[in-house]
Amino acid sequence: MNGTLPILDRPWRRPGVLPYPIKRVRGVLRPPITVYQAPSHIVVERDLPVVTRDGTTLRANVYRPQGEAQGYRWPVILSIHPYGKDKLPTRRRGRWTYSFQYRIMRQPDPLRFSSLTGWEAPDPAWWVERGFAVANADLRGCGHSEGTAHCCRHRRDVAFTTSCSGPASSRGAVVGSMIGVSYLAISQYGAAALRPSALSAIVPWEGFSDPYRDFAMRGGIREKGFMRVWGTVLRRNIRQAYDLLAMQRTHPLRDGFWASLTPDLSKIDVPVLVCGSFTDQSLHTRGSIRVFTTTGSAHARLYTHRTGKWSTFYSDEALDEQLTFVRGVLDGSAPPRRSVRLEVREDGRTITAVREESEWPLARTVWRPLYLAASGSLAGEPPIAAGHISFPTRSRAAAFTWTFAEDTELTGPMSVRLWVETADCDDANLFVGVEKWCADKFVPFEGSFGYGRDRVATGWQRAALRRIDPSESRPWEPVPTFTDPQPLSPGEIVAVDVALGPSATLFRAGEQLRLLVAARWLAPVNPLFGAFPSRYARSPRGTVTLHWGQDRPAHLLIPEIPALPVKSLRLGE
Repeated sequence: MNGTLPILDRPWRRPGVLPYPIKRVRGVLRPPITVYQAPSHIVVERDLPVVTRDGTTLRANVYRPQGEAQGYRWPVILSIHPYGKDKLPTRRRGRWTYSFQYRIMRQPDPLRFSSLTGWEAPDPAWWVERGFAVANADLRGCGHSEGTAHCCRHRRDVAFTTSCSGPASSRGAVVGSMIGVSYLAISQYGAAALRPSALSAIVPWEGFSDPYRDFAMRGGIREKGFMRVWGTVLRRNIRQAYDLLAMQRTHPLRDGFWASLTPDLSKIDVPVLVCGSFTDQSLHTRGSIRVFTTTGSAHARLYTHRTGKWSTFYSDEALDEQLTFVRGVLDGSAPPRRSVRLEVREDGRTITAVREESEWPLARTVWRPLYLAASGSLAGEPPIAAGHISFPTRSRAAAFTWTFAEDTELTGPMSVRLWVETADCDDANLFVGVEKWCADKFVPFEGSFGYGRDRVATGWQRAALRRIDPSESRPWEPVPTFTDPQPLSPGEIVAVDVALGPSATLFRAGEQLRLLVAARWLAPVNPLFGAFPSRYARSPRGTVTLHWGQDRPAHLLIPEIPALPVKSLRLGE
């Protein structure tokens, strides 16, 4: 079952890329976005004040049904964010204009929302038609709200907005749930951890939960692509107390600053519907799923998928899921339980199964190590003979393959243990990827920021920040402390554990899994055919050598899922 591929590779130059930039340009010129005119009967109240405890006035727009009866309390959907509550689609010269992010980040599927819908916010027209009021608020320092913004540290303002005598409750309403994508998800975690009395549920749709580990310094490696783009957006839209781009440089370790931005997820006790896609591994995936596994709520549901972030959020299926969850919480018809909507894919466009599970990772997972061996292979047992392979830090990647003898589902996180030596440098930024190959062809999957040629899973780890926190780590998910740099000495061989993002992928008999290890980013960064805007700090020039053998059992840990009877795979049973 061992592969025979060459051991050196260049994953940033995969074949089959030529048609991709053509589609990319078409998507920039005309994204598959449909905006519809919101019904005129929706009542819109703009810039309603919310005065916080320190006297700062925040502003919110409220959308609600007509015909409010005296004393009636509309259940409220709340979103609060830094992007400007008043930046809505507009119609010019017979066409709708919308956020430029829909153009610079490829949209794999069509999406549709109303003219009242802000960036990554719930669609007020959709929710009002179903009997809800929607409050869309500017965070402190943003839009029409007063004050200075502390990015990722708005938890008290958000919690206060849910329970104060603000724009919703002053008009006979009560906050029911918070809903939103990305930052609109992140703003929910800290607020929910403070347990405001009026908050009944949260629906964070893909949002990182640890800014250092998930976003700014993945694996201790500085992210410098999306951070620059997003930082520019924030500088144009908000009055900031600090700039996260600058904080990356002045706080390269996970110190008190980063800890202050990270909420205590275990204190969240309201019902949670969290979307943890397998798509967004460069940004939200691991942090979203961490919310599900760490929350203190007895009523938690994880919704997984592997396609576009926004097309999924506004899709009929996802909206029905959100509505069913929120209504079930409000009327008490949904009993507290933990559940997972699991989507398994065979490739970027083929869904193999959608089924219900009750935990993550799956309890029946068989954790199987595949060991690095000679001739670019992965083996079921540690190789008897010791071996090694070297590659420059800024070119080439080591590649190892495994061929499946039977259909095999890999669902869950993966991890790699490497034995690393460096020459002419005392550190290296390690990038680890798992790819799927079929008949000598690379099989692409949907990735972060609309990148359509992604791998199955990816991991990041700076070698000098390899010290593991045993209190937080599991074999399938090593968690470094990121507080104690340990540069490598000449001739020193050290163990480096790398966590890879979670996925759910079916490999058919005869298909191959390819493990990649490099000291440079695994994807091209060209805006037309690369993983734009993902980009990471470069490793110092030098050479990395990977070692393996009986005394150094370097391996990839994969999550094999035993087959279940067909009946148990059906939704709703």
